[in-house]
Order: sequence, then C-alpha cells, then structure tokens
Amino acid sequence: MSLKRDHELIEKVIKSMETTINLLESGKKIPEPILLPVIDFSKNFTDVCHHSKEEKSLFPALERSGMPTHMGPIAVMLMEHEITRKIGKKMEKSAQDYFETDDATELISDLKEYVEHITQHIWKENNRLFMMAEARLQHVSQQVDDELNQIEKIKLDEIGKTRKEYELIAEEFQNKISQDIQ
Repeated sequence: MSLKRDHELIEKVIKSMETTINLLESGKKIPEPILLPVIDFSKNFTDVCHHSKEEKSLFPALERSGMPTHMGPIAVMLMEHEITRKIGKKMEKSAQDYFETDDATELISDLKEYVEHITQHIWKENNRLFMMAEARLQHVSQQVDDELNQIEKIKLDEIGKTRKEYELIAEEFQNKISQDIQ
C-alpha cells in the first residue's frame, strides 16, 4: 500500500525533526533553508497529500466495506488529521517567529508536539487501521492503490511539487541536520 511508503518517508523527517529539537535545545541556530522545507513537507506532503489520500480513498473504501465513519478508527483518524493541521499551522508560525527573534522556545514546543502526535498517529495506522483495511479491502486492493496514486498525483500537482522532490527534501534534511550545524 502506498500509504506505508508515505509513512516511511514521514518517519525519516520525524527522526530529523528530533535531531533538530536537540540542536535547538542546545542553542544551535537552524537556518531557514534547512527548516522551511521541513515545514513545507509537514504541511503539504503529510497533510495535503498523504491525509487526502486516506480521506478521499481509504476511508470511503472502508466505509463501503461496512466500517462506520462517525465513530471508531476512521473518526479517530479524521480527528487526528485535524489536530495535525492545527499543529502544522502553529509550527509554521513559530518557525517564522524564530527566524525573526532567534527565540526557539515556541518552535521547540511545536516541533515536539508534532513529532509526538505524528509518531502516535502513524503507529495507530500501521498497527491497527491498515491491518483492518487489508482484511476488509482484499477484493478491491488494486483499485484502492490506483486511487491513492491518482490522488497523490493530483494533490502534488496542485502544490507544484513531485514525490521525488519531497523524497529529496527528506534526504537533504536528514543529511544537513545530522551534520554539526554551526
């Protein structure tokens, strides 16, 4: 399922965010060209692209298979997607404030909240929701995968990026942040 590939990419960025938090807490300055692409990734790849794939394809397919959307796993995931959006907006603002004031307090707090939230969310999806989906959607798995890929293309086209660009952002962020930023 392409959603698991998304999670692997998101988890790569999350690991680098954890390193970023440690660097900020130790007083290191994180330059805009390193941090802004990560905010873009969090906002546009994780939310606009990945969550749209779930909301427009996976969840409706699960609903058609008899899983309710107003309660249970789908309702929880939808609520958590909304929380992700709110944290992403806070993180975007606190990053801008950090660049203007050099005060990392709010940015550290927002990054920690994002990392914790996304880590738990991905765990629930990988270990609960996707297992249910695989069992319930076996007969339409190729159709759902095709829909997921189509939605990804549409959403990335809307924001003017490609999956390859986001994979590169994740790779570059990991490489740059793992070096000792001065």
